[in-house]
Amino acid sequence: MTAKTTREILHETALKAPLSSGVYMWRNAENTVIYVGKAKNLKNRLCSYFSGKQSVKTRLLISHANFIEYITTTNEYEALLLENNLIKKYNPRYNICLKDGKSYPVLRITKERFPKVFKTRQIMQDGSTYFGPFPDVCALDTFIETIFKLYPIRHCRTLRKRDTPCLYYHMKQCSAPCCNKISEQSYNDYIGEIKRLLEGKGNETVAKLTTEMKAASKELNFEKAARLRDGIKALMVLQNQNIVETFDSDDRDYIAYFSEGELVSFTVLKIRNGKLTGRENYRAESLNDDDDLIGEFLAVYYEDEKTIPPFVYIPQTTEYEHISRWLKEEKKSDSNIIVVDSGDSPRDVAAIQMARQNAHEDIVRRLRDRGDTPAMEELKLKLGLDVLPVRIEGFDIAHIGGKFPVASLISFYNGNPDKKNYRYFRLKTTDGLIDDFASMKEAVSRRYTRLLNEQEDLPDLILIDGGIGQVNAVEEVLNSLGLDIAIAGLAKRDEEIYLPGNSTPICLPKRSDALRLLQRVRDETHRFATSRNQRLRTKENTDSIFTELSGVGKKRSLLLQRQFTTIENLANAEESAIAQCIHVRANEASSILLQAKKLLEQQNEKKKLQKKSLGIAGTTKEKAAEAEYIADLASQALAVAENRAKYGKSKEV
Repeated sequence: MTAKTTREILHETALKAPLSSGVYMWRNAENTVIYVGKAKNLKNRLCSYFSGKQSVKTRLLISHANFIEYITTTNEYEALLLENNLIKKYNPRYNICLKDGKSYPVLRITKERFPKVFKTRQIMQDGSTYFGPFPDVCALDTFIETIFKLYPIRHCRTLRKRDTPCLYYHMKQCSAPCCNKISEQSYNDYIGEIKRLLEGKGNETVAKLTTEMKAASKELNFEKAARLRDGIKALMVLQNQNIVETFDSDDRDYIAYFSEGELVSFTVLKIRNGKLTGRENYRAESLNDDDDLIGEFLAVYYEDEKTIPPFVYIPQTTEYEHISRWLKEEKKSDSNIIVVDSGDSPRDVAAIQMARQNAHEDIVRRLRDRGDTPAMEELKLKLGLDVLPVRIEGFDIAHIGGKFPVASLISFYNGNPDKKNYRYFRLKTTDGLIDDFASMKEAVSRRYTRLLNEQEDLPDLILIDGGIGQVNAVEEVLNSLGLDIAIAGLAKRDEEIYLPGNSTPICLPKRSDALRLLQRVRDETHRFATSRNQRLRTKENTDSIFTELSGVGKKRSLLLQRQFTTIENLANAEESAIAQCIHVRANEASSILLQAKKLLEQQNEKKKLQKKSLGIAGTTKEKAAEAEYIADLASQALAVAENRAKYGKSKEV
């Protein structure tokens, strides 16, 4: 009898679970609790991990688990309390354990006879005065630099008695308290002014600096005026950075989150006395459902009831009643939990959106820092690749009616864009011809022929923006080059993945990490190709036809265009008029006139062919030219049809 797999054993445990509420714990092979969750119905919740299309979170949890145990409770609220206690006890890997995502700097004024002003990220309980935090670090640096130029306060880290002052004293940037060059009272007058400025009472100082800046400008001391101007800007940024005047005077926290797979980032906007005093980012890993994330976060974040403000604003969640009850009964807090939806005050909606946007940006940074390893691992599994697709190269074709065909090549390394390896190809074999198969073959052939010749590293996976036809065409090129590189095509309509020689696509769940990575590559190839095609069309529309004449550059082209307007007028002009217009000799003017006449003839021929293609009658000679033109179009159409028959149905254009 075949032994049961770990997954089958876990599933059997879920099927035997009771229908009551409770808490369940997933343990790994070392008997370590890796996740704690709560449920209104234990059996239904645990069975949901093994039914339907599984999310990335679920697959990750099952892959690391060895067995499940559970504890029943009388009701769902008791399950919430027990869940919090077990999380604190076991500190599971896939439950929220707060990590501050960013420690923003503060400005510290030390508690000394002659205080020092400097930037720090550490707050010490030593009597120092702190201002901030300041998310705009550059503005804070500029502000500190300006303060040192405006106020003669000390720069040294430790104040020691000296016999002679340092260089800053001679530069008039320090009053040399180390040499008793200034009294303690006078020195602290400067510190008091800096504090008033940071406390939002610095309008007089700003006015003083503005007057000084204008005076320096009048004296033609522009360097000083520019320095003061930058200092005033820095002061204004710092004054306004932590102030949001539209909030009421009560204290409140706005909390939102963003998740990607098991990664979750929370942002807390802290409003105190009606002002935004800071933004805190916290990073966590959790496999909890979205509805349960806010409750799990609050239980950890507000561990000390003294830190809970009167109002806490959160996104919509089904756990609202349990969170409010927990706050009152467990934390003995009178604070109000307020759920914000789209119909609430625009101020509250905007604050929650701002918090969510900050959390989203932090998730993007985390993904960039760690690389998209889960997506690459899933991609390797789903596509049956031999190696992890660390280097992915994507191709796309862009053109307008066959005009200016461009192929884009973009590169992703470790799941993130590697822009230094982006390339584009001006296609030569399909200029004026709509044939995606031939275009893709040309781009791929040029790319990998060059890599082979230069003995450069090859990608682990090639992604084609298209279906089975494009994929088969690319495989033919690689086979001719003797290359064994994995290929996949992503079709736009249903996000289906095609592999060479297999018309049955692979369909991944919409929340699949692997699909998300392929979509990012595909979208970037499309953006890069389209932008290049647009630049070429813009160049054609802005370039003057006169520049096609030999010996005529931009300056001469502009002069000719101003006087003659069109190439027809130039072709019918006198040599002397051309020579006088651009100041050239008679022989040069004659050459330009001859070229203009030839260029005009070419234009007229194109117009005649266009008329013939529209069915407009002409002379016998013109009819012959028309027949030749139509035959050429027919041969092009035949080539496209042969490609379609050979490689399969083309993607939509």
